[in-house]
Amino acid sequence: MESDLLTARSDTAVRALAAYPLDTDLLDSVVRLVRLVDSPRDYAALAPLAAREIVYRLACGDQGKRLRQVAVIAGRAHRIAKAIELIRKTFGKPLRIAGLARQLGMSVSAFHHDFKAVTAMSPLQFQKQLRLQEARRLLLAGEVDVARAGYRVGYDDPPHFNREYKKLLASHPGATSSGCVASRRVAFWTRCDCPLGRAYGTVHGDSNALTPSRY
Repeated sequence: MESDLLTARSDTAVRALAAYPLDTDLLDSVVRLVRLVDSPRDYAALAPLAAREIVYRLACGDQGKRLRQVAVIAGRAHRIAKAIELIRKTFGKPLRIAGLARQLGMSVSAFHHDFKAVTAMSPLQFQKQLRLQEARRLLLAGEVDVARAGYRVGYDDPPHFNREYKKLLASHPGATSSGCVASRRVAFWTRCDCPLGRAYGTVHGDSNALTPSRY
């Protein structure tokens, strides 16, 4: 911008994710841009001006630090996007930071800095999130037991997997698995066309329990 609002400054405290209150001036400029969608004749001439005003409002407001950070790292953002894609595809394997940085044409320190600026996590923390969320999905789906879920997402040590899972998801993986099994068991009995199923539905007040006239 000609006004030099996005000149790089010392914004070391900028977080990768943040929320700010929406001021009325910014809201007004956004609303005017949206309304132009219904006026094709005016859109070509006025939309660029409205978009420019939005950038100006952002740069002058609380979001200015975030906007400056985006401008500074934009040239390297595609590399971080590629790194995220590579980690997603191979999250079950050991993460070699030096090799990944080399593959992206970056130094290890620059890779760490830019990755955290974009994701608010280190590469290892990001991989851990992917692993544990996938383990949770497997357990909820009832596809594997706890030990196999940990092994499938890259944990060779079950106690380590249990600790990491509980730390991130605030519950033991066995509880996730047990809860899933219990839910399926309840669903089975409350829909089972047999005396026990009807009794279960009656006791637990399940309106979905089957109540056939004969059995």
